[in-house]
Amino acid sequence: MMKKTGYYILAGVMAILLSACGKTDEAETANGNENAAAVETVEAEAAVEAEAEESLQASKVEESADDFRIGIVTGSYAQSEDDRRGAEAFLKKYGEDSVTLAIYPDNFIEESETTIQTIVNLSDDPKMKAIIVNQAIEGTTEAFRQIKEKRPDILCIAGEAFEDFEEIKSVADLVVNNDFVSRGYLIIRTAHELGCDTFVHISFPRHLSYESYSRRVNIMKAACEEFDMTFAMEEAPDPTTEIGVPGAQAYIREHVAEWVEKYGKNSAYFCTNDAHTEPLIKGLLEYGGYFIEADLPSPIMGYPGALDLDFTGAGGDFAKITKEVESAIVDGGGAGRFGTWTASCGFTNSAGLAEHARNVLLGESELTDLSDILSAYTVYSSETEWNGSRFSNASTGEVLDNIYLIYQDTYIFGAPGYYTGSTKVEVPEKYFTIE
Repeated sequence: MMKKTGYYILAGVMAILLSACGKTDEAETANGNENAAAVETVEAEAAVEAEAEESLQASKVEESADDFRIGIVTGSYAQSEDDRRGAEAFLKKYGEDSVTLAIYPDNFIEESETTIQTIVNLSDDPKMKAIIVNQAIEGTTEAFRQIKEKRPDILCIAGEAFEDFEEIKSVADLVVNNDFVSRGYLIIRTAHELGCDTFVHISFPRHLSYESYSRRVNIMKAACEEFDMTFAMEEAPDPTTEIGVPGAQAYIREHVAEWVEKYGKNSAYFCTNDAHTEPLIKGLLEYGGYFIEADLPSPIMGYPGALDLDFTGAGGDFAKITKEVESAIVDGGGAGRFGTWTASCGFTNSAGLAEHARNVLLGESELTDLSDILSAYTVYSSETEWNGSRFSNASTGEVLDNIYLIYQDTYIFGAPGYYTGSTKVEVPEKYFTIE
């Protein structure tokens, strides 16, 4: 009996020990699971924190990349309203924290020091990274030179450069002008297609001293010969002289009837100065004659004043503006005799070049890539087509990498109006070598 009892006691003890071991294993397993869960939680929290930090840093980089200002210098409303309104449209889009505007004097020839200083002053802002001057009148080259000496990091961009291309190219990062070469031919071609037999060019000595203007005159003369048209020139007062804008405009008003009498109603007219445009259009609508497009074409270049239209608040809605101008032209008996670019040259130069500069600073565009330039212009002119090319020196054939000439399709007002398809016309090669 004693042996069996011993066995029973031993068996009981072993059972207790085995049970205790089982509970220990279960506790260790439970502890292991809890530890693993804790590790996973810590790792997850670390991943979230890392992602948040990465997002914060990306945000800071983005803010830093966009933390700059662009300056736009234009003439006044009196001299170049379209240029100014384009600058204001860009300011409205991006705000005063990102954009600074300035105006050079109306009499910039006599006030050259003020003009230069107005442009240079923008570079005093440490956040300034690009300065656009449109139109880039006399003094722009010197202003850019001074800016580059103290702030080489600032992009200097010229719209409609008046000064010698060989000079301004050395200090400007980019120059964009209307294509005076192609347009010299295309304007005459369009006048011929409309039935004109005479082309009258109105200007003054200062403008004719510029390479772009004098070269265009010679191209227009050659095109008139090709299309068997008479080419004539008339001189009008320079608005930057003591006569001012009012005196220059009065001269045009007083002479339009005389010119139409002299050259006939199948004559087309072109003036090189913005201020001359309004009285010329008004007179031609009244007395006869044709006006293919302005020197810097736009439906608000000369047309509002000539037609007594108010586009206050219209902003850059050029489709609407074009329709209203067209309606007034048709009502006034001018259908088929007047034309324009449907998006303002001056407006898109100011806003488009600033947009392009911004894209370049953000690393989204190449500074001297034509497709990138025209894409920026299209933001403010989606209703029309553009064309263009790099500028080439007529005598040497040298192509300048940082100067572009661009142009839009010409639109003729009518019932209905129509685009002439000028951006698709191949300009004969000989016109690119005329000096």
